Amino acid sequence: MEPTAITPVILGLLASRPRSGYDIKAVVDRSTRFFWAASYGQIYPELRRLEKAGLVEGRNAPSGGRRRREFELTAKGREELLRWLADPAAMAELRDESLLKLFFADALPLEQALEQLRVRRQGHEEFLAFLREVDARPGDDPPFVDLVLRYGIAYAEFNVEWCKREEKRLSRKEVA
Repeated sequence: MEPTAITPVILGLLASRPRSGYDIKAVVDRSTRFFWAASYGQIYPELRRLEKAGLVEGRNAPSGGRRRREFELTAKGREELLRWLADPAAMAELRDESLLKLFFADALPLEQALEQLRVRRQGHEEFLAFLREVDARPGDDPPFVDLVLRYGIAYAEFNVEWCKREEKRLSRKEVA
């Protein structure tokens, strides 16, 4: 079976405990979506595909009056997850519309171009505030989940400071 982009997300989340598609989406929205998103339109078909391949096993687990199907990792699924984890990761391909706009911002009047930089800074400030809220919540994350959170905080801090520094530098050019 050829893995899709969200195969490791589902296998990884099911490695800790059984979850429904709804549960998986909720965890993704609080965690991996910042670097690896998954939609309901991807999750549910992938769960069916993984079940058919024997990597996950589903069982009915109604909750209240709602139908609910919970999935857990099989031994074969755990082997696939461990195989994927052991493989070297491909270099990330960054897609950042804000950076693309800055790349072409010389076509704008300087004040409009600087506004693009301000908008980028504000977005990273909001992201940083969110990550700090996550960091302040009670409980202990596993060490490598915490590691990724630390990366996100450092990344957002860098971007905020970089935007401030570059806005200041480019604003001086307006006067010159």
